[in-house]
Amino acid sequence: MKKHILFLLFMVLVTMAQGQGLLSEKHTNFTHQDSLRGSITPQRAWWDLTYYHLDLRVSPDEKYISGKNTIQYNVLDSKQLMQVDLQPPLQITKVIQNGEELEVIHDTNAHFVSLKEKQDIGSIHSIDVYYEGSPKEAIKAPWDGGFSWKKDANNNHFIATSCQGLGASVWWPNKDHMYDEVDSMLITVTNPKELTNVSNGRLRSKTENDDGTVTSNWFVNNPINNYGVNVNIGDYVHFSEIYDGMNGKLDMNYYVLRDHLEIAREHFKQVPKMMEAFEHWFGPYPFYEDGYKLVEVPYLGMEHQSSVTYGNKFMNGYLGRDLSRTGWGLKFDYIIIHESGHEWFANNITYKDIADLWIHESFTTYSESLYIEYYFGKNAGAAYVIGLGNRIDNTTPIIGHYNVNQEGSGDVYAKGANMLHTLRQLVEDDEKWRQILIGLNTDFYHQTVTSEAIETYISEESGMDLSRFFNQYLRDSRIPVLNYKIEGKELKYRWTNTIDEFDMPVRVSINGKKQWLYPTADWETLDLESDTIDFKVDENFYIDVREL
Repeated sequence: MKKHILFLLFMVLVTMAQGQGLLSEKHTNFTHQDSLRGSITPQRAWWDLTYYHLDLRVSPDEKYISGKNTIQYNVLDSKQLMQVDLQPPLQITKVIQNGEELEVIHDTNAHFVSLKEKQDIGSIHSIDVYYEGSPKEAIKAPWDGGFSWKKDANNNHFIATSCQGLGASVWWPNKDHMYDEVDSMLITVTNPKELTNVSNGRLRSKTENDDGTVTSNWFVNNPINNYGVNVNIGDYVHFSEIYDGMNGKLDMNYYVLRDHLEIAREHFKQVPKMMEAFEHWFGPYPFYEDGYKLVEVPYLGMEHQSSVTYGNKFMNGYLGRDLSRTGWGLKFDYIIIHESGHEWFANNITYKDIADLWIHESFTTYSESLYIEYYFGKNAGAAYVIGLGNRIDNTTPIIGHYNVNQEGSGDVYAKGANMLHTLRQLVEDDEKWRQILIGLNTDFYHQTVTSEAIETYISEESGMDLSRFFNQYLRDSRIPVLNYKIEGKELKYRWTNTIDEFDMPVRVSINGKKQWLYPTADWETLDLESDTIDFKVDENFYIDVREL
């Protein structure tokens, strides 16, 4: 049996090595571990997640964790080798199924569990994965993830997890690929009794133990992506309110450090304003059953599902700065608005592969301008998103390499938002555009998706073939250039710096009259009534314009 398993694992490694060879031909530096982490391996594909019970003990003084994760799954294909992910220095100590310890073959971050019991298609099984160790400490959370072990101003432990990109397996064992979201989850955390843990979903129970610890149980009723799971431990105080939303009464809960209660009560008045604006633009908040929480943490913040984390120091802007340089960015707290916007685009609609990170970040960065528009008008929202253009590099494409856990360009934020703002101009009808955004959150409700699926949906709902538009802005780093020249009573124009057959129309003003131009790669000519021409291109289109 053991030889058979080792042979299967050997064939998996050979296949992945061959795949790495293909990638190396494109001058990339992806590793075997990148493929194990980023692809739907045969050892992942045959089983579908149904339920997790993460039971974790956190020892702050030692910066040590221990516990187990019960992984329940539905059998899709009758296989017996299962991949579970956990990153060193954490170690899996044993895996149990039906009271029997199972053999595990360790390959750095991936661990291949050999199941003894026959796995019949359609049957439900579970394994208990026990683990422990000193988890990776986050150096600059949330960009460099792991555990943040900090102290508050009163020298109390202040602890939080963050792991997007790096992977949830940096602190708990799981199926660490985004394509398969668990249907529901119980998070049990034991920590020193003078501290409070806040995790995703709703608090079911809290029990003091004889050893000076307290155990809390948080239940997540909705599907959740693995990086959206979190643990936050501190000297928290709590306040709450009820929001009368599109789907009824929504519990809004806030957890902040004890010294910050009064400032938080005032500053967090932005939260129901956020909810009103985003339900208008995107439809109902996707997790009414689990409520909404905003939780103070010792880093900037993150979009943990129904447990949004906050560390923006109770200031408007991004740590007090306006990323757009227009003034509008100081009208709201960036972390409250941006990270909460991810409840729709990241947690409701989730990428299958991080190469399609734009589905999360482009829409959510764009949501900032929609928030501004809702409260300050359309021109203000447009000015904000256009102002973010100062943060665009245009050096590498927005979409990254698939199946190796690699995101694309940092332009996924500002450029992606300006791409969507441009797309809105092509749709023209503002209400139609709003219904497309709502439709995305309705038709892809609680689903993992590909970029192709989102692109196709928008094309179909807008009634336009947007394939070249998306290929230009998502898969090419160049910004389209509209060349034009005026010769007597003729306006000549064309696209350059674009993919083949790029055909996006653009709205212009000629002598004060608005109209559409339909440039191609060839010179087009428009006859004019006068040789005195005032020519302007609508600034809401993310392009460059050059007069020749």
